Order: sequence, then structure tokens, then C-alpha cells
Amino acid sequence: MTAPASSLVSSLVARARSRLPGALGTRLLLFLGAAIVLTALLQGLLAYRNALLQTDTLFDYQMQQTAFALRAGLPVDARGRPQGTPPEDENHEFIVQVWTNEGLRIFESALGAALPQMAVLGFADVPARGTVYRVFSLQTRSQVIQVAQDMRVRRTLARDAAWQSLLPIALLAPVLALAVWWVVRSSLAPVQRVRRELATRRPQDLAPVPAEGLPDEVRPLVAELNALLQRVGQAFEAQQHFVADAAHELRSPLAALKLQLVALQRAPDVAAHDEAVQRLSAGIDRATRLVEQLLTLARQEAQGTVQGTAPGVQGVQGQHGASAAAPAEVDLREVVEQALADQAVAAQQHGLDMGLSEPPQLRQSFAVAGDAQSLQMLVRNLLDNAVKYVPQGGRVDVGWRSDAQGRALVVEDSGPGIAESERELVLRRFVRGPSAASAASAGQQAQGSGLGLAIVQTIAERHGARLLLDRSPTLGGLRVQVIWPPVSGR
Repeated sequence: MTAPASSLVSSLVARARSRLPGALGTRLLLFLGAAIVLTALLQGLLAYRNALLQTDTLFDYQMQQTAFALRAGLPVDARGRPQGTPPEDENHEFIVQVWTNEGLRIFESALGAALPQMAVLGFADVPARGTVYRVFSLQTRSQVIQVAQDMRVRRTLARDAAWQSLLPIALLAPVLALAVWWVVRSSLAPVQRVRRELATRRPQDLAPVPAEGLPDEVRPLVAELNALLQRVGQAFEAQQHFVADAAHELRSPLAALKLQLVALQRAPDVAAHDEAVQRLSAGIDRATRLVEQLLTLARQEAQGTVQGTAPGVQGVQGQHGASAAAPAEVDLREVVEQALADQAVAAQQHGLDMGLSEPPQLRQSFAVAGDAQSLQMLVRNLLDNAVKYVPQGGRVDVGWRSDAQGRALVVEDSGPGIAESERELVLRRFVRGPSAASAASAGQQAQGSGLGLAIVQTIAERHGARLLLDRSPTLGGLRVQVIWPPVSGR
């Protein structure tokens, strides 16, 4: 097929597809109807071909038997000449001729229907009288007998037989179409039931769709729909809880800001005025930090996950579920070094010894698949927590661990740590463990909002890692490990 012809066929197919109705039931009826019509046509062609073959076999046998019956000779009339067929009984569709061995025609069944004398014995197709005759020639000791039949007779008989075979199909076609329509409608009835049920639901109704009675081809679709509804319900519930918690947590800093503003307005002297300004500024900073963390946590929880290129590694999706970008290889060591540089000033102000726990000559790459910005946020929150809760003159070390259980980013400090009974509790949003609260109340550092570790855990889970809190064996304080599963082939 040439290129123009191929493009023409492609355009015709595309045009036909574009004109197909969108309803599945209508498509099935059209395709089944077309299949029935095509099958009927093929059956008619095959019936015509088989009837023609059978007709040829039957009439060839009849012609042979007629020629064999005339081998004994022909009756003669009173004048001693072979008698022919009376004109009123002439039949030009079936002709018999007898020739002598010298080439003299001594008999013909129809006057004026002379066929050429055949030198070839047996069967042959001979054009004559504007048509084609099937001729059988038989030679005896004294004569040549020719029996011929018009091929149009055979074709007519074969066509009539084919029409007779198609007649039952034509009569039963309405019944067959009705049966097909009923089967299609009955098969799609459960799908229509699901459609009506979903159309009448309220937006808040996220109950699973019943799958009873659905075809096996539709069950996986309904199962995925139910899974989607479940995820949407969980996200909606989490969002409601988050909004409620956020509203509750914002009341306290806003109330504190209002009180500090009142204290500023009532300051009796310059010293009290300056102190009130500092407290108001610190309160604004805390409120700003709380709002930033709330927005960060909301953004992280709104993002979904997709499978990454390596086992246990997940990519990042946008808020609407579409993949924002394929997971890229991120050098976590570079992320840590940048976060340490960003926290260097705060660590110096609080007299903390913060840095990598290994010498530069042992520096190795620690690459994970994920989003660099989210990983920077993870490390920054871990270091920020350490700055808040480690006493002055303390130590914060960042290192790495790699063994059969996986690879881990390790951040440990010499602070008060978190009691084992409180470690699961502090991973919740807006929750600060009693140990941290007592340490903050003792004047170590400003209190946090209870969101830092929750953000770390959310980012870790999005990247296929898990968060582990325990006591540091070397520094005695809190040790936080972000553990990625081992990568095959490394």
C-alpha cells in the first residue's frame, strides 16, 4: 500500500471512529448489527459458491449419463434420417448434437443451435450464442455425441439456492436484533444503576459503590473508584482535622499578641515600653513561624506519592494528583551541608557545637531519589529542633549509617532527649512532649509549635523512608534517624 493510500485509510478510520456514538450500549448494538450483516453476506457468498459447485457436479454427471445413453444409436424416421426435436419442444439451455466421424451433423435437439464440433473429448467450456456452454463430448465407433448446457442455468440455480439459505436469516433478523438489544441492555443495567447512584449522591457522600451484580470487566473499575473515594474521604477527614487543629493553635498566639499589645500601650516608662516591644516582636516571630509551619504541613500532606525508579523510593506529585516531576537523584550530603550553613548563626548564638560527625577525608555521596526542596525542609526542621531544645554549650552531630537494614541520616544531640513513652506522641501535629515542655519552661529555648517532627515524618514517608526516635549512645540526648530501605545492586 502506497503512502497516500495508507494516509487515506487512516483518515477514513479516524473519521469513522469520531462519528461513533459515545454510549457503550449504542456502540455494542452497532457493532453486533454490523457483525450479523457481515456474517449473513459471507454465508450468502459461501452458499452460492457451494451451490454452484454442487450444481456443476450434478449436471456434469447428468450430461455424461445422457451421452452414454445415446451410444447405442438414434431412432430414424420413415425416410431413414435421424429425427430431431419438434420446434415446440426445442430447448436452447440443454442441447444434444450427434456428428459422424466424417464431421457430418446427423442430429441436433434444437434447430439453429449448432455448436462447434469439438475435437477435444470430455468436458470443455465453449463460448457460443452470446453465452458459455458446458460441453461434454463422447466418441463411439461411428459417431461423436455432444451434450451441452448453458452455464447461466447453473448460475441461476446456485443463486436461487443461496437466496433460499439467506431467507431464514432475513426472516429471523428482527428477532435476532431484539435479542441482541435485550442482552446489551440487561448486561449494562448494573452499570446504569451505578451511574444513577453516583448522580444522586451528595458531595459529602463518599461511601463505597456496591459492586454486586456488576460484570467482571467493570468490577476492577468500581474497585478503583471505591479506593479513590476512600482516599478522598481520608484526605477530607484529615483536612477537617487539620483546619480544626490549626484554628485551635492560632488562638493562643493571637491572644498573646493582643495581650502584649495592651501591655505595650500601658507601659509606664521607656524601659517597660522597650520590654513590651521586644515581647511583641518575639510573639510576632512565633506566630509567623507557626503559620509557616502550618502552611508547610498542609502542602506536604496534600501532595501524593508515586513509585520511584528504585524499590522503596517514591516520587512527588502535585496537589491534583498529577506527577509534578519525575524523582531526581538528590545528594543528601549537599543538602545537609547547606542546612548546617543556614543554621550556623543560630547555633553560634546559642553556643552549640553543630556539624558533621565525620572527617572530610571520609566524605562519601549519599544520594536518594526525591524532591530536593522537601529534603532541605526535612533537615532544616531537624536542626531547628536541636537549636531550640539543646542547652547552651551543647553539641549537635549529623552523620550517616549504612548497613543491611538500610541507609540512614542520623541527627543526634546532647539535649534532654525525649522519654521513650513520649516518642510516638511527639510525632503528632501540635503535640509537644512533657519533657520538651518542661525543658522549655526551664528557660532553655523558645517553645515550638509541635509541628517540626510531624513535618519531618510526612516528608520522610513521601520519600519512602521511616522516622525513628531513640536515645543517642554517644551524646546522651535525642537521636533522630531517617532510614531508607537498602537499594538493590549497591
